[in-house]
Amino acid sequence: MSEASAPPEDDERVKEISGFRKSLMRPDLGGICGAILVFVFFLLTAFDSGMFSPAGVMNWSIVSAQFMIIAVGACLLMIAGEFDLSVGSMIGFAGMSIALLTTSAGLPMWMAIIFTFIICVAIGALNGWLVVKTGLPSFIVTLAFLFILRGVTIFAAIATTRKTIIGGLREEAAGDWLAPFFGGKVFTGLFQWMGENGWIETFSRGTREGQPVVDGIPMLIVWAIVLVIFGHFLLTRTKFGNWIFAAGGDAQAARYTGVPVNRVKILMFMFTAFCAVVFATCQVMEFGSAGADRGLLKEFEAIISVVIGGALLTGGYGSVIGAALGALIFGVVQQGLFFAGVESSLFRVFLGVILLLAVILNTYIRRAITGEK
Repeated sequence: MSEASAPPEDDERVKEISGFRKSLMRPDLGGICGAILVFVFFLLTAFDSGMFSPAGVMNWSIVSAQFMIIAVGACLLMIAGEFDLSVGSMIGFAGMSIALLTTSAGLPMWMAIIFTFIICVAIGALNGWLVVKTGLPSFIVTLAFLFILRGVTIFAAIATTRKTIIGGLREEAAGDWLAPFFGGKVFTGLFQWMGENGWIETFSRGTREGQPVVDGIPMLIVWAIVLVIFGHFLLTRTKFGNWIFAAGGDAQAARYTGVPVNRVKILMFMFTAFCAVVFATCQVMEFGSAGADRGLLKEFEAIISVVIGGALLTGGYGSVIGAALGALIFGVVQQGLFFAGVESSLFRVFLGVILLLAVILNTYIRRAITGEK
């Protein structure tokens, strides 16, 4: 290389970013700090209440997994620059679809689940298509579907069964080959062995005497872990992940570089719907019933989890791991307040405070990245 073409040693146009500032730019920083603070707080205030016993851990892990499943889809969609406010209604719609297809239409459970996935993912595609083709804000389009899906769910339930809650689904799922993938448990043998060796707590009386209190890991938690791993890999290790960031960062510039922005956004709406159906199906298998009011406000809980996890409301920045940590904070706090004997209504106060702090932190990070003042 010639002397003329060699880069100058001290070019004032090149700004060095300190390691500390780089760490501040991590999208999941807020989630990491929040999770540490929450665990420290409840270790100090609720340790003796059983919150961190095997049964207590399973309790808040299940709640966190519920938030986590829908937060993964919401995170990828928000990074792509869009919102989906119909997630909660989609959960209720999907559960009722499974219930009506099995109890009223007489379909086997596996077929009802597959049909429901197809229907709901198609609705997600319609959401995305309307957003990209009309140019309307996704907030408006999905807000409309929030009401449409909730209304259709209630109408279909009442018109078909005269009820808004349909039970008996556990019996319909008995012997079905697909149902255990959403309502079963894994590692039951391992937990049984640990109980027999006194490693975990067992029942001391009753019909379950000698059986472990925690007898396996529910598929709800397995689904949450799988979706988080998939979402993180897709976002950070694939070209499509770069397209998601580009679509949310500057859609027009992304189009100029060949990114199929419209296709990316539609696929993210479809994935969000897929996550909602996973949640709904696990819920149906857990309770053995479907309710027209299921999923109420879940769309906002998903968005809050994502924001706590470091995603910017403007798109183009975020982390699936951060969203998962935000969901974990949700679950731990919701159950931790119960174990600590705190009035449960304060959970909503916590949500408001943590959301405000997360937005302030994310705003600071955005300014650090863009150089705004």
